[in-house]
Amino acid sequence: QVQLVESGGGLVQAGGSLRLSCAASGRTFSPIGMGWFRQAPGKEREFVAGIAWTGSVTLYRDPVKGRFTISRDNAKNTIYLQMNNLKPEDTAVYYCAEKKFGSWYVEGSFANWGQGTQVTVSS
Repeated sequence: QVQLVESGGGLVQAGGSLRLSCAASGRTFSPIGMGWFRQAPGKEREFVAGIAWTGSVTLYRDPVKGRFTISRDNAKNTIYLQMNNLKPEDTAVYYCAEKKFGSWYVEGSFANWGQGTQVTVSS
């Protein structure tokens, strides 16, 4: 069973930056892709960004395009989410997960969720 562990969250002022990491451990790790989701208080979990494990496919939710960058290090079984120009509306718990099938934008397409890391952006 693969375990995913997120790190890098914290408190930052609006306009600041954070870099989240998601490290996979366990069985041989060769997913279709990986994704970052987030869940704000009182809201449903939503897709933020995704990356194919091979090739160059990346996807982003519209509000984060141009501000967030997803990347991976296959040798380290780790993905990253560089978040720049953060806004208060980016405040949420951020989760990474392994894509199994289907649409990138649907939570049900993913499995092996991490425990989440809190990102708080103050105005």
